Amino acid sequence: MVGGRPEWLKVKMPGGERYARIKQRARQLKLHTVCEEAQCPNVGECWSGGTATFMVLGDTCTRGCRFCAVNTARNPSPPDQAEPANLADAIAEMGLDYVVVTSVNRDDLLDQGAGHFRACIQASRERSPSTLVEVLIPDFRGRTDLLDSLLEARPDVLAHNVETVPRLQVPVRDPRANWEQSTTILQHAKARGFLTKTSLQVGHGETEAEMLVAMRQLRAIDVDFLTIGQYLRPTPAHLAVQEYVHPDTFTRYAEAGREMGFGFVASGPLVRSSYKAGEYFIRDFLRGRAAPPRAEA
Repeated sequence: MVGGRPEWLKVKMPGGERYARIKQRARQLKLHTVCEEAQCPNVGECWSGGTATFMVLGDTCTRGCRFCAVNTARNPSPPDQAEPANLADAIAEMGLDYVVVTSVNRDDLLDQGAGHFRACIQASRERSPSTLVEVLIPDFRGRTDLLDSLLEARPDVLAHNVETVPRLQVPVRDPRANWEQSTTILQHAKARGFLTKTSLQVGHGETEAEMLVAMRQLRAIDVDFLTIGQYLRPTPAHLAVQEYVHPDTFTRYAEAGREMGFGFVASGPLVRSSYKAGEYFIRDFLRGRAAPPRAEA
């Protein structure tokens, strides 16, 4: 366990007219944002710039990953059937050209939420045909048939987070999650021809060598985009931070990722899986399909 946060992890409190407007409209449409639920440090920057990540299937997860601030319960409320239409309305009203749709884990549902994801993508396509849609999905317990059901809606990017290096999957993640299950989902989506994206946290006690091995394993299954950020403890009940990783180390990860051949690497203390700089690059990548590999620290 380490002491107080260093200067490079301090951010301004969120505010501004556009931030307030997005927050108010999300409330009116009964939408949740991972920006708030996961206590993302970039919420002010992203919302003020018109970027938001929406969290569907409610605000309560069936799993209990020890790094995550999202509420947990064994049997959350049923999905809101109006949510796909409300989400599509919000995307259209905000004029977003790139949106990330994520969710809590819903192990309690027969299809673990895959059909709801598909409905959200389809509704967004109908209301905002030009909006690019990235989905940041659960692992569906490794069931590729459920993933195939979601992929019928043709998201532009299929994202799923491995979260940490293989050695630290336990205790960081819920016991129902693991490296093999997560990489199976990413590999299957790639085999189906989709662009794939994942995220790694640092500060859990991993070594730099372990990070580089994990990154190579992700490239071996042809993951296209990678984000790397610092774990920040949400409450005293969550896992303690083992290390505040220096920005220079993040720079080395970005450079290594570029050399490995990732299409984009966003690596920095405040980077999160839906980091807006990455979204901007991926948007341009999708529209041009000829962008060279790039790293950002």
